[in-house]
Parts: sequence; C-alpha cells; structure tokens
Amino acid sequence: MSRARMLRVGDRVRFDGLIQTVVGLSGTLVRLVDERGRGSVVHLPYLLAADGFEQLGERVEVPLLPAGSLHGVPPEVIEEAQWWERHIIEVITGRPPDAQPSVLPRLGYDPTTRSLVQREQAKATELAAQGHAVSIRTLQRKRQRYEAQGLAGLIDWRVDRHRSLHGRADSRVVEALQQAIVEATDRSTRTVAYLQWRVEQILTAQHGAGVVAMPSRATFYRLFEKVKAGRHTIGSARTRRSLANRPAGPFGAVAALRPGELMQMDSTPLDVLVLLPGGVPGRVELTGMVDLATRSITAAVLRPTTKSVDASLLLARTVTPEPMRPGWAQALAMSRSVLPHRRLLELDQRLEHAAARPVIVPETIVCDRGNVFISHNFRAACASLGINFQPAHPHTPTDKPHIERTLESVSTLFCQFVSGYLGRSAEHRGRRVEDEPLWSLLELQELLDEWILAVWQHRAHDGLRDPVTPGRSYTPNERYATLVEAAGYVPVALSAQDYIELLPARWQAINSYGIKINHRVYDSAELNPWRRQSSGVVAKKNLWEVHHDPYDVSQIWVRNHHQGG
Repeated sequence: MSRARMLRVGDRVRFDGLIQTVVGLSGTLVRLVDERGRGSVVHLPYLLAADGFEQLGERVEVPLLPAGSLHGVPPEVIEEAQWWERHIIEVITGRPPDAQPSVLPRLGYDPTTRSLVQREQAKATELAAQGHAVSIRTLQRKRQRYEAQGLAGLIDWRVDRHRSLHGRADSRVVEALQQAIVEATDRSTRTVAYLQWRVEQILTAQHGAGVVAMPSRATFYRLFEKVKAGRHTIGSARTRRSLANRPAGPFGAVAALRPGELMQMDSTPLDVLVLLPGGVPGRVELTGMVDLATRSITAAVLRPTTKSVDASLLLARTVTPEPMRPGWAQALAMSRSVLPHRRLLELDQRLEHAAARPVIVPETIVCDRGNVFISHNFRAACASLGINFQPAHPHTPTDKPHIERTLESVSTLFCQFVSGYLGRSAEHRGRRVEDEPLWSLLELQELLDEWILAVWQHRAHDGLRDPVTPGRSYTPNERYATLVEAAGYVPVALSAQDYIELLPARWQAINSYGIKINHRVYDSAELNPWRRQSSGVVAKKNLWEVHHDPYDVSQIWVRNHHQGG
C-alpha cells in the first residue's frame, strides 16, 4: 500500500528541463514560475505525466511494508537492503534519510542542479570507489523497485524461496505414495515398509519396471512423514476411517433457538462392566437423547441390547416429568432449581414432586440409521406425538455431532468414577475388572439418572454461551429457563395414558399369584376378579395386555379389555 502524494504551493518541481516553483493552484490548473521569473500555467494531469517531471526536495514516499513480510529473511539480508535504502534515498532526494533539513546536499546530489540520471551516475561512481562496483542500470532497477515496493524491493528474496512441500522428491513417487495412503484408509494398519513396497508396485504398473527410481529407505520415510499429513496411516484404523469420513470444511452450524426444536439420539456401548439380570458380568448399551438448544440430556437408558421398544420408551421418558426417588437429596427437586417450576406447575400438577430435569417435547429428532431407530415401532411413536423423524446420512456421524460428544462426555465424567470401569478400549483396560464390586443394571441406571440431575444439568457447558456475554457459559437448566421465556410458550408433558401406550407391551396370564414378568411377581387386590380369567382377546389366546417399564420394575399396567380401559 503506497501513501498519497501531495503537490502544494511553494513546492519545487523539475518540469520541461527547468527547476520551477508552484505559486498557485486552481482546480486542475497549476501556475509555475521558473528561476528567471517566467510564469506558465499547465493542467495538473499533463504536469504529472510529463517526461522528466520530478518533485524536488520532498521526503521519499514509499509503500508501507506489510507486517510479517520479513519473517524468515536472514538479518544480514535485511541489513544489506537497509544499506541500499540509504543510498537510494540520497539519489532521489539529495540527502541521506537521517539528514537534518538544514543540511545541504552533497556535491553531485543536489536535485536543483543535477538531474536524476546525473545523481545516479554520481552514486555509481561513489560506490565503485568504495569497492561496491555497480552499473547504472542496476542502480536504476533498485531505485524503481524501491519507489514501487519500498524496502521489500531491495531484498534479495532468493534466500527466502519456499521449498516444495515434498522437497526434491520425484512427483511420480509422491503421487504413488498418495495413492497407497488412500488405499490404506479402510484396510488394516500396516507399516511404512509395506507402503514402500506398495509404492514400488504402483510405479511399476504405471511407468514400467525401473523407469522411476525409488528413493532410499531413509528418504522414503521422511517423504512419508510429509505426505501422510496426520491421516493416521500407520496408527489407529478407527481414527483413520473417522478422519477420512470427515467432510471438507468450512463446517456449518445448526442453531436451535427453542427447547425441542432439534434433538439428537444415539446408542453406544457403556464402558462399565455391570451385573446383568442373569447374575453374570457383562456390558450394556447406553441410549440417550440430547436437546441441541439447551444441551440437556432429556433421557438416558441402559439395556443389554437396545431394541426398538427401548427407543420408544426413551421418547416417552423425554416428554414426561422425572419423579423424585427415595434417597435423592431435596436439592435435586425441580422446585429448588432454576427451572420455571411455578409456571410449569400450573399446567401439570405432576411437576410438584418432579426432579430438576426439564420436560422437553421434541419437534425434530435426528438419529442414525440403526435398525432400532428406523423401526416401525419408533417411527409410529414419533408420528403419534407429531415429531418430525429425520435419519442421518449413512456413515455420517457429523449429522449428529452433539449426541456423539455428549455420550463421550458421559464416559469421561461418569463412567470412569464407577466401579467396573473398562476404559475406552482394550489397551486402556485394567486386569481382572470382573473381580471388582459391580453394580447391577438397575442400580447403575439409578446412579446414571441421579448423575444427570445432580451433575450434568447443573454443569456449565462451553457450547451454551450468549453472544452478548461470551465470557460466561450457562448450565443446561439455566439455558432452558432462558429459552422458555424467549420462546413464549411452555411444553405440555405427555399424559399418563399416553405414556403407558409408549411402554413396551406383552401378553400375560393373570394367575392366582398375580402376573410374573422376568421372574418378578406383581400382584394387587384389583386383580382378584380377573385371576385365571380370559381377557376376551382371542387373537392373543385370551391373555392380558400388560405394559411395563424396563427401567422401573416397581409397577406394571394391565389393560382390561372387558371395560375398555
């Protein structure tokens, strides 16, 4: 960027071979007077474009040097350019850059008596006498580059030439190595020695045997480090495939401005060993749902194997209040939280004894294409609640990054503090984890529910920041309370009857001792009239329709088809 030049009254210029003074300016007209007192008027554009025009005695205006443009240039090269700058400025103005205005130009450099060419000849003679022989043409090129580029025009940029990313390696070898690295994306991890062999095969197939010389082993290893560019070619196969599946940037962002506008759900193996219902240790799957606007975990369930009814039940738990349970601290109650409890209580009295987990009704749910989520049961549950079901693109975890990261956070913030923690992979696993005290599936579910209420919903989340106050992060409950006020409405929780309809159903007989489900017996005086009786549903062999919550084994619901209930 060059500075603007100015022509003022009183300035001295060289024009038409004479030294003249500007005595008047009027629009584009310039009045000049030469040393003999003769005056003339010329148009400013003609004056500035005239051959030999020069402003005399002015400070040299050169382009500003961009910040950081000299990074990487050796100091001695910069010093040489600054040495030339002093001489070039003296040629242009007649004085060195640090000379006082009262100092007269040296002999041979006075712009009032010497032309620019004469001053250049004088400088060339002076430098030759000092042992720096330079031609007039070289001096002129340096002056022209300095006037156009400033100090950067005097630097020998050959010392800062950027080398090729791959050095002096043959481009054909580089292309073959890139092809071999791409081929290794979905294959098992191999060593660099294998890639060297594979590159030689590719070069032979494309150019013939011996046509392209292979670099030495050490050179190939150095070239490989440059070409692989963090693709984990000889590292974790899982990480390698994940990086290859990453879309090209820049990445977009989906903004949700109200609770439930966009929710994501997914399943992942839990990194904790638990006691399964059969009494043997094993792993379970964690299925969870997160709200994008508030980052609230609205529901999370543990099952040995996730089924479609589990996904539907997860949806049911999302849209119903979480009741306070025996042993939970009163601080976990909704009435003690930042959630708008009083306002919501007027709409649903069940919230009087609810825990501090917001009730969020989904508008859109994004999930992967697992059989659990694209099943007819789950789609029907979404349709019955008016929820837009949106499956992600195949093999594209970036379509639902928030639930992916949330489930990972559950592992680091919750699982590693639980007895029986397995680590995220076999290489991080301890010895004989199965001998540690293990929680049962129901106990671990209880711990997880309490952790979500006590820790996650009250933990500041880095993704919950207000553009007005970016320095402060909010908790999911604080964000929910804020967005409910901004949205202008509150969600209405699912009714008890609708909740029961979303629970998994099975057909059982009402025996004299009650109803047995998973080796647990449920009995009540209300079953007395119907013990060992037919339900009237012939298609189900006269068995009774029973709904149960796999995560709350304290009760079941029996539908009486005789009474239509």
